[in-house]
Amino acid sequence: MPVYSEKVMDYFMNPRNVGEIEDADGIGEEGNPVCGDMMTFYIKVKDNRLEDVKFKTFGCGAAIAVSSMVSEMAKGKTLDEALKITPRLVADELQGLPKNKFHCSNLGAQALSNAIQEYLTKKKPAEGEKPMPEPKEKKEHPAVCPYCDSEMATGDLSLCQACGVRVFLCPGCGKSVSREDKVCPHCGAEIKGEGS
Repeated sequence: MPVYSEKVMDYFMNPRNVGEIEDADGIGEEGNPVCGDMMTFYIKVKDNRLEDVKFKTFGCGAAIAVSSMVSEMAKGKTLDEALKITPRLVADELQGLPKNKFHCSNLGAQALSNAIQEYLTKKKPAEGEKPMPEPKEKKEHPAVCPYCDSEMATGDLSLCQACGVRVFLCPGCGKSVSREDKVCPHCGAEIKGEGS
């Protein structure tokens, strides 16, 4: 079982900024098909600053703590400053994350970035205002094997190169399932073939 810092536990047990902004200026989602974590960030922008940041996360305690920390780190920052929030900065602010949970910090930073990029794509510059920078390409985040916690190549999520275990993905939702599962615990789809 992963050992979490006191700060991770605090941000998991007492998450900040949970919720939704109904008239959000930007919404960004990011998820991992192997671990099943899914994060959605909502932002409100005023004078090129993140006036409000909220999130909704489905996932483990680390994913919730990361989302909460990212929202705190981003609130009040300029868009450029918020785009510089990296997975490493998030993990450091949480006083570290176990190796098999570091991908959560990738998801949080990317979901925030996706929300900002959506806002930048929709925003039209006012007269005399410089145009906003072009949206950055979406970065791939590493998937983590649910059996040995090693990073998996994003090109092939069905086989872990580190431990050689075949990871079964649900045909219905694409999330990882145990080889013993006959029905996906995430979406209820029937699993056929080697996994049954």
